[in-house]
Amino acid sequence: MEVLNKWLSNIISHFNSGNQYIYWLLIFLLIAFCCLISYLIVRYFVIKFIHAAVKRTRNKWDDILIEKKVFVPLALLAPAICFNYVAQLVPNFPKVILNLVYPFVLLDIALFVDRLFSAALKIYDRTPASKRWPIKGYVQLIKLIIFLAVAVSIICFFLGVSPWALLSGLGAMTAVLLLVFKDTILSFVASVQIVSNDLIRVGDWIQVPKFDADGDVIEIALYTIKVQNWNKTITVIPTHKLIENSFINWRGMKQAGGRRIKRAILIDQRSVRFLEREQIERLRKIQILKKYIDEKERELAEYNRVHNIDDSVLVNGRRMTNLGTFRAYLNEYLRQHPKLRKDMTMMVRQLSPTPDGIPLEIYCFSRDTQWVNYEGIQADIFDHILAAIPEFGLRVYQRPSGYDLERAGIIASTKD
Repeated sequence: MEVLNKWLSNIISHFNSGNQYIYWLLIFLLIAFCCLISYLIVRYFVIKFIHAAVKRTRNKWDDILIEKKVFVPLALLAPAICFNYVAQLVPNFPKVILNLVYPFVLLDIALFVDRLFSAALKIYDRTPASKRWPIKGYVQLIKLIIFLAVAVSIICFFLGVSPWALLSGLGAMTAVLLLVFKDTILSFVASVQIVSNDLIRVGDWIQVPKFDADGDVIEIALYTIKVQNWNKTITVIPTHKLIENSFINWRGMKQAGGRRIKRAILIDQRSVRFLEREQIERLRKIQILKKYIDEKERELAEYNRVHNIDDSVLVNGRRMTNLGTFRAYLNEYLRQHPKLRKDMTMMVRQLSPTPDGIPLEIYCFSRDTQWVNYEGIQADIFDHILAAIPEFGLRVYQRPSGYDLERAGIIASTKD
C-alpha cells in the first residue's frame, strides 16, 4: 500500500507543471482512469466470478440473485473507493467534490439492499406460504424506510448536523408528514389487516362491485392490489380502499368443494291441477317416482279414510297434485345425480307466486367448482327439467313473442 501511495504521489507531483488548468485536468484524467479500471475489474471479473459460482450450485433460489442483478451495484463501490483514495493524495483537492463520495456510496448501498430485498421477495413468492402470507407490502415499506433514512443521512451530512437533531426538528411538521404519507400509512394498516385476518390471498377469486373487479388476485402490494378480471383486463384497487368497501371472496366455495346452484323455473299457474287416476298410473312408471307415489297414496288414503272424506269432490281431503309430484321427482332426481354434493343443502322449493308464474327453485351444490364444468352441470340439470315438465301436465311460463301474437291473430302476419 505504501508503494502504491508513493507511486501515485510521484505521478501527481509530475503533473505540477505550473499551469493549474493543465494540472487539474491531468489529475481528473488520472482519477477517472483509476476509477474506470477499478470498475471494469470488479464488474467483469469479480462479479462474473460470483455469478459463475452461483450458477454451479444445485440450488435454484440463488439464481434469482443473478436475475435481479443483486451484485451489480457493488461494482460502483470500487470507483467510489478509488476516487476517495486517490483524491486524498492530491494536495488541496476540492473538498466539495470529495464530499460527493459519501452520498454516492450511501445511494449505491441502498440500491444493493433494494435489489437484495427484491430477490428475497421473489424467492419467498415461490413458497406455498406466500399464498397465505403475502409480504410484498412489508418489503415495499422497508425499502421506503431505507431510502428515507439514506435521504436524511445525506441531508444531515451536507448540513453538518446530527440525524437525531434533524428528526427532532420535524416534530412541528408531523401534520404535514401525515398528510404527505397518508396513503402510505393507510395502505400499511390495510395490509396488516388483510394478512392478519386472512382476508385475501394471491389466487383468490374476489368480486369488488365498486371497482367493477371480478376475477383472480394476482398481486398484493403495499399500495395496490391487482385483480385479473375474467375478460383478462387488470383492475388495480388501492389497498386501503379494499378494506373500506365490501367485497366477496370465493375462496370458501373452493375450500368447501361445492359450488351453489340456485336458479328458478317459472311454472304457469293455470297448468297446476289435481292428478287423476290415469295420470297417477302413468307417472308411477317413472322409476324414481314409484316409491314416492306408493307411499303418498297410502298416506292420503289413510288420512281421507280417518276423516271420512267425500272423494267425489276433488277439493275434499288431500290429493296429489302435478306440481307437488313434480317437486318430489326433482328432489329424487337431484339426490341421485352423481355430480352433486349429497352432504350439502339440497332442495326444490316453491317461492311466492308472481305475475309471471310460480317460481320453482333448485337449490343444491355441484361437486366441481371449476367455472366451465359447473356451468355444464347446471345446464344439464335444467335441460332435463325443462324436458320433463310436460310429462307432469305442467307448462313453463314464457312471455308471448311476436310469433305467438301473430298465431293468435292479434298482429298482422309479416307474410301479408
